[in-house]
Parts: sequence; structure tokens; C-alpha cells
Amino acid sequence: MREVPKQTVMAIKSYQNQAQLLVKNYLFADPFIPYTSILGGILACKVAYDLTQLISNFYSKTYPGLTKIQRVEWNNRGISTVHAIFISALSLYLVFWSNLFSDELAGLLVFRSSPLSTFGLGVSVGYFVSDLAMILWLYPSLGGIEYVIHHSLSGIAVAYSMFTGEAQLYTYMVLISEVTTPEINIRWYLDTAGMKRSTAYLINGIVIFLAWLVARVLLFGYMFYHVYLHYTQVIKMHIFGYILVFGVPAVLATMNLMWFGKIIKGVLKTLAKRQ
Repeated sequence: MREVPKQTVMAIKSYQNQAQLLVKNYLFADPFIPYTSILGGILACKVAYDLTQLISNFYSKTYPGLTKIQRVEWNNRGISTVHAIFISALSLYLVFWSNLFSDELAGLLVFRSSPLSTFGLGVSVGYFVSDLAMILWLYPSLGGIEYVIHHSLSGIAVAYSMFTGEAQLYTYMVLISEVTTPEINIRWYLDTAGMKRSTAYLINGIVIFLAWLVARVLLFGYMFYHVYLHYTQVIKMHIFGYILVFGVPAVLATMNLMWFGKIIKGVLKTLAKRQ
């Protein structure tokens, strides 16, 4: 086997070093993180959509028989599932396991941020922009006005927190609620595949009920309690951020309670049919 010339090796290393400097000094430099992360989030949505389509064509017996709009929704739910797994895992880490928002650290926690926390919010902004665009493009096939309101409010609040660095803790508390999205999507997949009477459908319904109760009802209550305990810090935020901290979670919490009522009715109805 021929040896690679020393000059070639040195040239390759030089290009690698230049690429690393480009990524470090520009793509992941603090001032550019919001923009690169949003772009990354949009590109990730495109990749997730195409991969869902590709995998489903090969491994799903249901997918080939779907209508065009059903295939779009099927692929779109693949996007939301990937985003939900990413952002809920990151949110749980930043809120409960990292010390970024710890009361033991000096400084006001409502103004704390890090390159990682800003990057995560940017990816979510990219997702909300992409998903909202698809919802509006195919309205109301992918969701009604409640989805437009949900994505619009969420996108604005997340973008504000990302660009200003304010209230990132509370933004991530709300984003933990995305942990329920994969279960909701699985429910839709099972229904579309004609498995509404299966045991998997019933178990998934119970998991949705429990996850929704914890992540979209109790956790929101905890968030409001946390805001109350740290109100002297919250009041120091910009008026727009102050309004978002109270307004957006309040609207989302109301919508969550309305949907939770429907989930309870659905679980009870399913259990009644199986008796």
C-alpha cells in the first residue's frame, strides 16, 4: 500500500484546522449561535421529513396505501417526534441536572444562559417556523387554529428568550412538555394503521394520560410557583419578557387543560369498549 505523501498529509491537516477555526470562530461563536442554530433546526426538519419518508416506504405496510395528505402528515409527525426527543431531553438536563439555573450560583437566574441553552432554543425556533409553515400551507389538514396559536406563541416566546437570554429557565420548563409529543404521534400512527383496538393503542393512551398530567399540568403549576418564589427577579426583566413569562404559559396551560379533558374522555371511552 502506497504511503500518502507528507505534503498531502500536511495539506489535509491544514484544511481541517481551518475548518475547525471557521466553526469555532463563526458558526458556533456566541453572536452567531442563534442564527446558525435556527438554520440547523430548519435543515434538521428537512432531513427528518425525508428520512421518515424513506424508512416508511421500505418498512411500513400502511404508508404506501395512504393518501398524499396522509403521507405528508405521517412525515410531518416524524419531524415533531425527532424535535420532541431532542428538546425534551435537553430541557430536562438544563432544568433539573445542570447547575446553570441553580439558586446557589451568584447572579439573577432569569438572565442566565449558555451557548448550549441558546443553541437548543434556536433549534426549536427552526422547528416551530418549519412546522407552522407546513400547517399554514396545508391548513387545516395538519391542524386547526389551536395549532396555529400554539406554534405562534411558542415560537415568539422561544425566539425572544434565545435572542435576549432572558427567562431561559422558564422557557425550558415549558419545553419539557414536548415529552408528550412522541406518544401523541404514536397514537396517530396506530390509528392510521388500523390498530385502534390493539393493546398497544390502549397502553399508549394510558402513557399519554400520565405524561400529560405530569408534563403539561403539574409541571406548569410548578413553573408558576417557581415564578412566584423568584418574582423579585422576574420583575427586573424587560416588560415584553415579563408579559411572555406570564402570558404564554397561561394560554398554553389553558389549552393543555382543555386537551387533557379530551384525553381523559378518550381513555375512559377506550376502557369502556374493552369491558
